[in-house]
Amino acid sequence: MPHIAIIDWRTAPQGDAESAIEKAIIGSAVKVTRHLCDTDADLDDEIASANAIIIWHNMPLTAQGIAKLKNCRAIIRNGVGFDSVDIAAARERGIAVCNVPDYGTEEVADHAIALAMALCRQILPLDQEAKQLGWNIKIGPKLRRLSTLTFGIVGLGRIGTATALRAKALGFRVIFHDPYLPNGADKAVGITRVRTLDELLTQTDVLSLHCPLNDETRHLIAERELALLKPGAFVVNTARGAVIKKSAILAALYEERLAGAGLDVIEDEPLRSEEEAAAPNLIATCHAAFCSVESKIEMRSTSARIALAAVTGAKLENVVNGIE
Repeated sequence: MPHIAIIDWRTAPQGDAESAIEKAIIGSAVKVTRHLCDTDADLDDEIASANAIIIWHNMPLTAQGIAKLKNCRAIIRNGVGFDSVDIAAARERGIAVCNVPDYGTEEVADHAIALAMALCRQILPLDQEAKQLGWNIKIGPKLRRLSTLTFGIVGLGRIGTATALRAKALGFRVIFHDPYLPNGADKAVGITRVRTLDELLTQTDVLSLHCPLNDETRHLIAERELALLKPGAFVVNTARGAVIKKSAILAALYEERLAGAGLDVIEDEPLRSEEEAAAPNLIATCHAAFCSVESKIEMRSTSARIALAAVTGAKLENVVNGIE
């Protein structure tokens, strides 16, 4: 009987013990097992014998772990990002790596806009002030009118586009930078394209990041880039933590060169010290932008469908490492 192994993160499991959503898609002709692991050192013989693996986002799969896989045709990352899987090592062993790029698009775009709105309207400081039972609105200079602000997007993929359309509807002037999009993408959504990151940063009041994490984008936003932002700018990151250099953005907050930041993801997450957590005007959420009841069902259903294709020899969807 073909075998699909689901690897969940032991520290904070995201699935259910019965794997009910996956089994409803996969059916009874395939063996489905669920395993709780922290690292790929925890991969046992049963996982190693699987014909396909579904892996949640907090469980890294390195070359050493991939070398243990004896019969695997595909590794399916239960989510959009696949930087936790050594895709080159998988390619060398002829194992396809797939992801689920379309799930949670609405949720992440909504979350980015929610963070931007909370910053522009200073929702959390106002909440804290109101609960002091006496109002002394000290953050007045940080309260902004959206229609006077430029919303700058880095990466106009699915989520970046969804975020752009929401920001545009709220009255922001929306610009974007994405060197990999063909000409005309700006016309399709009715926003303004800029050709360089520096040009975008110098015009931006609210910076929202929507690019993958790779060698090109790691620390894409660091000290120099933050210094190019307009005075009093806000930064939002719902992409990958290491796209922004953590020490640089925390320093910019402490030195009040930024008016605030909304980070759903952060380099070397979670926050590691009281000093990091106390950064002024920082809103941090728990790498949860993708989460909703509906998005998790969509994600798990798609992963299960790809895993079933892998063990039955059908064509694979969303391959990211060139192995079909």
